Amino acid sequence: MKLPAFFEEDRQAVEQALERLLPAESTPPPSIHRAMRYSVFAGGKRVRPILCMEAARIFSAHVEPAIAAGCALEFIHTYSLIHDDLPALDNDDLRRGKPTCHKQFGEAAAILAGDALLTLAFQTLAETPLAADGRVAAIQEVSRAAGTVRGMVGGQVADLEAEGKTIQPEMLEYIHRSKTAALIRASVVTGAICGGAGEADVERLRRFGESIGWAFQVVDDILDVEESSAALGKTAGKDQAQKKATYPALFGLEKSRAFAEKLVGEAIAELAPYGERAARLRELAEFLAARRA
Repeated sequence: MKLPAFFEEDRQAVEQALERLLPAESTPPPSIHRAMRYSVFAGGKRVRPILCMEAARIFSAHVEPAIAAGCALEFIHTYSLIHDDLPALDNDDLRRGKPTCHKQFGEAAAILAGDALLTLAFQTLAETPLAADGRVAAIQEVSRAAGTVRGMVGGQVADLEAEGKTIQPEMLEYIHRSKTAALIRASVVTGAICGGAGEADVERLRRFGESIGWAFQVVDDILDVEESSAALGKTAGKDQAQKKATYPALFGLEKSRAFAEKLVGEAIAELAPYGERAARLRELAEFLAARRA
């Protein structure tokens, strides 16, 4: 499935905002800023900030706050990739088709670049052009999603501890919903907050984000089995080599595909009340489920 027609326009808006928000390479100390920019501009699709933008667009034509908040989410996502690739974790040499940050700049610089991006993310959220209560709500949403209690870091810990073990479906669900779905859910919810959505709409978009984020990781598991390193931009087959807990490992490819499709269907059903206002978000959900890399 091809990228949605609007995707490139959104991506360019995000790229311009990232350029504004990141310190220039020449800003002292230049070494850390080179490492930060190397990883942020290594070629990501910007799925999280675009989800943030399109969730906001359901409720408001004014998406500038969502672009800023989306950039904060991209900083957190990039920090997580830098740290995930380190020798102490996944020990990977390739990310987005390029040498990983620690391969390019050394482990110390990579650790600090990740730390700096996480810090910059919360500076960016605190300075997002929203009313104070909106900024607080966004910070609360993103910090929980990035943390240890049903958040990204907690999911990463559980993922590491599950390597080489036989786990139950409930633990696999916990890992996927925490490690990946939490930040995608936060992208959608933060977008709704930036757009001025009411409480009921925020909760509806939360359910959408949870389902589509979970489906995103199931599809990632499938692609790790089916696609080449060149197509993925990262080392293919790494999940199987490290005996990671994945849906294909536990259920096989056919059941994993069916489960991802079920989750996408549930996500899209949540958008029904918004009609054409949610057309772009609906198209994004379909693309994320059908993507091949």
